[in-house]
Amino acid sequence: MAVTIDEILVADPPHAWRAAGFTVDDDTCRVGTVRIRLVGRARGTGIVGWSLRGLAGGPVAPDLDGIATTSSTAPPPAPATHANGVTHLDHVVVLSPAVARTRAALEAIGLDVRREREGVLAGTPVRQLFLRLGEVILEVVGSPDDEGEGPSSLWGLTHTVADIDAAAASLGERTSPVKNAVQPGRRITTLRHRDLGMSVRTALISPHVRRG
Repeated sequence: MAVTIDEILVADPPHAWRAAGFTVDDDTCRVGTVRIRLVGRARGTGIVGWSLRGLAGGPVAPDLDGIATTSSTAPPPAPATHANGVTHLDHVVVLSPAVARTRAALEAIGLDVRREREGVLAGTPVRQLFLRLGEVILEVVGSPDDEGEGPSSLWGLTHTVADIDAAAASLGERTSPVKNAVQPGRRITTLRHRDLGMSVRTALISPHVRRG
């Protein structure tokens, strides 16, 4: 059984995500096959944990390389329709102080690194790993020297939208101008998440372009 994401726990109030054009039922936002549960500021800020299906060897305790992780057997939800045009969760970004250590932890639960690269982000050299959890890509980002200490953390979310220009127009000044993404043929905009009352770095990206 493949490892997939059941639920991502975000310490935001539901009204902030509604303001960003997401449909939220009580405290849950269904994005593709992933539930994003909005647990409020009492839990802190940002992404505070997740639950995964299909973990090799059973539940992880107490965490996964510093990320609060629980095991789930819940079936995927029915996707919701969102006013901002989001269709599914494209990728989740993990920040790691020690990429080799994080890689070992992820491989131990049954994940495989599909691609690895070294590059530069915002003028800083980085090492990136790419893994797949069902329809979602997990991107691990850290330093090439791999000598840091401390826990890894779930840092940001990028959602695929059917129409990137319409999504940006609907959000107006609450999102950045649309620009070309790193992935060839795709375009991206970054939400001004603090203006919306969100604590998670969030981007919207155009659909994947099939090669050939």
